Amino acid sequence: MNPTSPYDRLDAWVDAHFDEEVRFLQELVRVPTDTPPGNNAPHAERTAQLLQDFGFEAEQHAVPAGVVEDAGLQSITNLVVRRSYGAGRTVALNAHGDVVPPGEGWTHPPYGGEIHDGKLYGRAAAVSKCDFATFTFATRALEALAGSRPSPLKGGVELYFTYDEEFGGELGPGWLLGQGLVKPDLLIAAGFSYQVITAHNGCLQMEVTVNGKMGHAAVPETGVDALQAANLILTALYRQNTLYKQTRSQVKGINHPYLNVGLIQGGTNTNVVPGKVVLKLDRRMIPEENPAEVEAALRQLIADAVADCPGITIDIRRLLLANALQPLPGNAPMVDALSRHASAVFDEPIEAAGTPLYTDARLFGEHGIPAVLYGCGPRTVSESNAKRADEHIDLEDLRRATKVIARTLFDLLD
Repeated sequence: MNPTSPYDRLDAWVDAHFDEEVRFLQELVRVPTDTPPGNNAPHAERTAQLLQDFGFEAEQHAVPAGVVEDAGLQSITNLVVRRSYGAGRTVALNAHGDVVPPGEGWTHPPYGGEIHDGKLYGRAAAVSKCDFATFTFATRALEALAGSRPSPLKGGVELYFTYDEEFGGELGPGWLLGQGLVKPDLLIAAGFSYQVITAHNGCLQMEVTVNGKMGHAAVPETGVDALQAANLILTALYRQNTLYKQTRSQVKGINHPYLNVGLIQGGTNTNVVPGKVVLKLDRRMIPEENPAEVEAALRQLIADAVADCPGITIDIRRLLLANALQPLPGNAPMVDALSRHASAVFDEPIEAAGTPLYTDARLFGEHGIPAVLYGCGPRTVSESNAKRADEHIDLEDLRRATKVIARTLFDLLD
């Protein structure tokens, strides 16, 4: 039987071209984008070549070298593909190509793109090169359907493939938005297949340097122990973490604020009183919190912890302030279409929710552009091994998420 509804025909196109979609993703995984060091331009160039094979012309917007180097990276070229179908709203699809280094413990090559038992393995396979494939092939399916319809589509689709999510996004989507290169009406960002994300946490990252004075361990009174002072700070922070759990978010999928001490560096040798200790902190903020108040309170907490330590000084440097994603008026058409089609394609209820992650999508929200997250992936980050060894996606999630995006684009542009 020939498919009759537009959704059936979109699904059939995705099925017929799925092997091609998988090969496209494999090629993307095989070009490393470890950040750091952040040499991402080669991946953008390869992606543009692959897109050209589909007739998609990708604008290549290189961020100036000095700006990139100041951010601690090596190269960034962001890609923009514009597909215009006439008057109407523009729906943008954004995924990021940069990713953390692979680390140890892999049983499959991190840049091999190998397929085993229906899963594709590789660094960035799940976060979020898979959605380069999801979004590209959903757009191709939409255009194939449009070519067979008497009434044309309205508006357009834009694809943004960017390379600064791991360092905060300011040189990825933030750069495109700040330079006035893009301003869509609606935005769908990379996400996982079993939730439509309408809100997410904010994130404050800080570097705390505790300064004392080095001294010989045989005569410790000649030094000022920075590690002892850092221990007081750590005790205060972990005590505060217990209190954070009493503050609950009203957003489904988000629990409470949390602070993580992710890195500690200090001292020079076992027989030397530590003269300096550096702590790096990650404070996740629920959507209801005010970032300025959170930062001020955290700075005061740290200062108070060492207020009675003679000879100790502290320097606090903000590394990142990522605001929470808040649902904006106007996101309902995306939320409704994504939830409806995801529920149908996956044959289970898939609803709007929040996530404790933070993403590039917040940058579009800050520019007044309604944004939601939806794409290819499992139910949880841990299931995909994202940022861990043997990161992977289930290929059936890729297939079905592509169908959901294609159907949603049809609804938004028909």
